[in-house]
Amino acid sequence: MLLFNKISKTKKLFLKTTMATTIASSLIAFSNGPVAFADTSNSTKDYDVYLDGTYIGNVADKAVVNKIIAAEVDNSNNIDQQVQNIPYQVFPSSANKQETVRTIKSIFQLQTEASAIIIDGKPVVYVDNQNTAEEVMKKLIQHYVPEDQLTELKARKASVNSTLPALKENESRLLDVRLSKNVSFSVENIVPEKMMSAEEAVTFLQKGTLEGQKYVIKEGDVLEMIAQDHDLTLAEISAVNPGLKGDTLLKIGEKINITVPKPFIEVIVDKEVNKKEEIPFKNTVVEDSSLLKGETKVKQEGKSGSRSVTYKITEQNGVAVQKVESNATVLEQPVNQIVIKGTKVIPSRGEGNFAWPTVGGYVSSKQGPRWGRMHKGIDIARPSNRTIKAADNGVVVSAGWGGGYGNKIVIDHKNGFRTLYGHMSSLKVRVGQTVSKGTSIGVMGATGDATGVHLHFEVYKNGSLVNPLSYLR
Repeated sequence: MLLFNKISKTKKLFLKTTMATTIASSLIAFSNGPVAFADTSNSTKDYDVYLDGTYIGNVADKAVVNKIIAAEVDNSNNIDQQVQNIPYQVFPSSANKQETVRTIKSIFQLQTEASAIIIDGKPVVYVDNQNTAEEVMKKLIQHYVPEDQLTELKARKASVNSTLPALKENESRLLDVRLSKNVSFSVENIVPEKMMSAEEAVTFLQKGTLEGQKYVIKEGDVLEMIAQDHDLTLAEISAVNPGLKGDTLLKIGEKINITVPKPFIEVIVDKEVNKKEEIPFKNTVVEDSSLLKGETKVKQEGKSGSRSVTYKITEQNGVAVQKVESNATVLEQPVNQIVIKGTKVIPSRGEGNFAWPTVGGYVSSKQGPRWGRMHKGIDIARPSNRTIKAADNGVVVSAGWGGGYGNKIVIDHKNGFRTLYGHMSSLKVRVGQTVSKGTSIGVMGATGDATGVHLHFEVYKNGSLVNPLSYLR
């Protein structure tokens, strides 16, 4: 009988599950004596090998089994293991000894006892023991919920007083933490390669993989086509590459992530959050027919209000999937802004007769020959104030410096008439502006060739100079 010392309680050599049914029946443990060498009184140098009554082959030395098992142990990265008692018997034979060695080697493999984390009835990850498995689930939850909040939630649920006080400004609290699927643990025997550390297990449960796949940008690549080639949407590939959008310029040689996390389980968190929010003011528009169309003025400045609002939020793996307003209190009412909007339309066509273009005053010089040359218009002096007004409705076609006229304005009344206003000290209108009869267009002055403060006023009909006094009313 071969005897191997016990070193660890959790590592064992087992038969490979790919063997025939008669061999696979011995997978649980070797203590029942699955390997046997038949021996008789007429033994020779060759021995037949049987496993659970099934012929395996032959060996020249009965110790070869020990050597094979020891080699398998050494090949398992020196992990502590237990090889249980393996009784054997031998019978003489002359079969192929090398083939027997290969067969025996293929039967044995190292397995280890592990704790499986089972999600909805399916083993997903394996760790060394149940304590580690429980730690993995704890770390998974704490990735999304701080431990102090979990402790507070547990204490609150254990309390007989279930009434919750109103949240203070910018305060939050947990209502519930749960997992999206059923989780249990079981003890299983696995090959060591399947074992994960606690950190690896958390990552695997979160992402469905331990390593993200990368794609190297090539010439001519377009993000949308990269997504399609890897069965992803543009939104998915953008989500795993922050800052990367459909119109982002891709650089040749740049690596991007093409692995979209597919978690095995989600941590669902229900919580309440209080926030102080701004209540925007509204704009109220009041029409005014006395104000020109297109002009506005603020009658009352708007002021934002504020409110205290509580939301119930549900998150899955840290991403909000639902947000419902549960309570709101107005702290300060907003003040609406009131804007006066003009509706008065100024006709651009004149009426055909002209209003006096100044505030009072008298004609200090008429149209006609003066100082050896033609005086084209009339001069109006000494008004009660220096406001110059449009003589009729029309459109400003000139507004600026006019040589001897000084600062001048020309208005086209769209009915064949044009009026000219000269020597002004300042102008209040611009080219292209529509003005109505009586609108202030400037201030009387003495710019250009003027001997004193006055308005020089000319009238043209169909391009010809006419006497203003024949049209003024």
